[in-house]
Amino acid sequence: QVQLVESGGGLVQAGGSLRLSCAASAPTFSTYAMGWFRQAPGKEREFVAAISWSGISTDYADSVKGRFTISKDNAKKMVSLQMNSLKPEDTAVYYCAARQAGGLGWRVDEYDYWGQGTQVTVSS
Repeated sequence: QVQLVESGGGLVQAGGSLRLSCAASAPTFSTYAMGWFRQAPGKEREFVAAISWSGISTDYADSVKGRFTISKDNAKKMVSLQMNSLKPEDTAVYYCAARQAGGLGWRVDEYDYWGQGTQVTVSS
C-alpha cells in the first residue's frame, strides 16, 4: 500500500507562486510514475502534470505549460509541483497520484494511489 501526503497549498494572489510537495511511503517509490491532478468545485478531476519513474520524461496540461514544473526526488521519495504565474482559474484542490506502470499517465484511471489533496486558492 502506498500513502501519499500533499502539502504546500494555500492562498496566493494572481501572478504569485506556490510549491506543492507530495511525500510517499512506498518502498519502491523509484519505480512509480507520478502525477498531479486538480479538481475545482463542480468540475471533474483533471490532469495537470506527470513525470516518469526516472524523472526524465514529463508532460503538462496545455493550461499550465510554461508556468508549472513537476520534479521527482527518488532518494527523498517526493514529487513536487512548482507553480508560477498563478491565475484565478488555477484555484482547485490539487492531488498527487502514483502509477505503478512507470510511464506517463494522463487519465485518472491510470493511477493506482491518491493523496488526500491540498487546496490552492488564487485571488484576483
